[in-house]
This record gives sequence, C-alpha cells and structure tokens, in this order.
Amino acid sequence: MKKYNKWLKVLVLVGFVVFLTACGSTREAVNAESTGLWDRYIIYNLSQLILWLSNLFGGSYPLGIAVFTIIIRALLLPLFQMQIKTQRKTQELQPELDAIKAKYPNKDRASIEAMQEEQQALMQDRGVNQFAGCLPMLIQLPVMMALYQAILRTEELRQGNFLWMNLGQPDPYFVLPVIAALLTFATTYFSMKSNPVQNTMTKSMTFVSPLMILLIGFTLPSAIAIYWVISNAFTLAQTFIFNNPYKIIAEREAKAEAEKEKQRELKRQLRRATSKKK
Repeated sequence: MKKYNKWLKVLVLVGFVVFLTACGSTREAVNAESTGLWDRYIIYNLSQLILWLSNLFGGSYPLGIAVFTIIIRALLLPLFQMQIKTQRKTQELQPELDAIKAKYPNKDRASIEAMQEEQQALMQDRGVNQFAGCLPMLIQLPVMMALYQAILRTEELRQGNFLWMNLGQPDPYFVLPVIAALLTFATTYFSMKSNPVQNTMTKSMTFVSPLMILLIGFTLPSAIAIYWVISNAFTLAQTFIFNNPYKIIAEREAKAEAEKEKQRELKRQLRRATSKKK
C-alpha cells in the first residue's frame, strides 16, 4: 500500500503541473489586468520579477534571467543536497539491490512483485527515499513552463536581444542549445562517475539526457536556453562542491584498503598465535 501511495503523490504533483500549464494561454499578453491563478499571480508576477532584476543591471534581460536562475537554484539547494544523499545511499546499496534481483531470475509477475517488495524493504530499512532524486526536477518543471510563458507573453522579454539572439526566438546558430547539452552531459557524467555499479540504463542516460536537451533547445526561445545553461552550470558546480566524484572514489578506495589491511593484520595475528602453540 505504501508503494501505491508514493506513486499517487507523484501522479498528483505531475497532474497539478499540467493543470496549471493548461490554465494559461500562450498567445495573450499578460498584464496587471490578467485573471486566473496561473496568468495573474504566477506568469505576471514572474515576468515583473525578471523585469525588475533586469533593471537592476541596466535593463539587461539576459542578466535578469541569469540572476533569476541563480536565485531559483539557490532556493532548491536543500532539495539538491537531499537528492545527492539519496543518490549516494542508492549507489552504496546497488550491489545488494542487484543481489536481490539475481534471486528472482524468472520474469513472471509474482517474481517481479516479490523482487520489488524486497528491494523497497531494503531501501526503506536503510532510509533511502527513491523519489527524492526526482523532486528537484519536478519542481523545476513548472518553473521552466512559467518562464516560457512569461517570455512569450511579455513584450519586453519577447523582443529583448542578447548578442546575435532574439530572446523570444530560438538561437539561429544553435550555440546555446549545444552548450546546454554539453553541460547536461558533464553534470550527468560526473554525477554517475562515483557509482560503483553502472548498468546499461545508467550509462545510456549520460547520452540520452543531453540529446533531449539539444533537440528541444533547437525549437525553444533563446531565453529558455539561457536558463538551461546557467542552471546546468550551477548544478555542475554544486556536484563538485557537495558530491565530488573523485573525492568519493578516493574515500571508497581508502575504506577498501583499510579493510584489506585489517584482514591482513588478522591473518598475521592468527599465524603468530598458531606458531606460538607449536
């Protein structure tokens, strides 16, 4: 029952996001006279916040979007740290999860359900919340949707320019989508590098996520690409500050070496004890 309750919460959250997005029209300009929760209180206030931040930097809309992105990522920092803890615990549990999977070679429904129940029991016993890793993305999703509509429905943002780009139009030279995809690849790669056990799915995600960002970035406004670039750069920095893969690997190797040394010392003591008896 707990398993279904968790899935229900995720579905409700995703449904809420879709509902809010559907409430707004992407064609009508948003202003102080707009009505509705999504248009008046979310899209309009978001556009005003970006405009206000832009005015702080001499009317630079890209800087306003960049500062807005940094603020959002800073607010999400506690969730990011929770995500990192969940990932590290899951990585450490992966050999045990794989051992449970090996116990159920059959692919019938009863075997799959038994395997899932045993894996979930293990994760619950070790305090691992398997949905914590998805929470930051689920929260960022409505932010990106709101930012998309704020740009298209605010005249100043839609017609703003940055270098060779119009903020309301896709990057004509695809520079920002490529940078966003490369940063996504780097973030995914270094996040998974410390995982002691990597299967085909985890390895494929290293390439699938950047490819999706690249293809979607070809059609979205340049302002959204700016958000992605800043956001992924921020995430990459967070990864090396809070979840440095090289530090984790070094700690794991040091722990393994200490355990080997402990076993060697026990064997030496056993040999000395045996020789004394003789």
